[in-house]
Amino acid sequence: MKNLLKTEELAEMLLAVVVFAYLPYAWWVLPAAFLLPDLSALGYLASPRIGALSYNLFHHKALAIACGVAGWLLGAPVLMLAGAVLLGHSAFDRLLGYGLKYPTGFQHTHLGRIGRAEMPVGQAS
Repeated sequence: MKNLLKTEELAEMLLAVVVFAYLPYAWWVLPAAFLLPDLSALGYLASPRIGALSYNLFHHKALAIACGVAGWLLGAPVLMLAGAVLLGHSAFDRLLGYGLKYPTGFQHTHLGRIGRAEMPVGQAS
């Protein structure tokens, strides 16, 4: 099942690249904008709850689809670009195992815990 889900994420990421290919932007724009959704993690500077909320908003695929569809309906390539970047980035994150965040901390995601396991007090690494 895990491989099936990763294949689905890969397909979504490739779809984002295909959509981008039809947009009137130079190819360097996609890699340049690819990590912009991670700026939403700055919300963690305020609190884990606000961080999770902002991170999840910009990593939710419904927002990516809404931006892309709005751009298509309005004839606004910049919105389609935003949708493609959000979709591609979110799918890539999920492919690597980074899921939507719980308000308990950045490492707690809907796909499981990420990062190094916490060491018990007094135990050397």
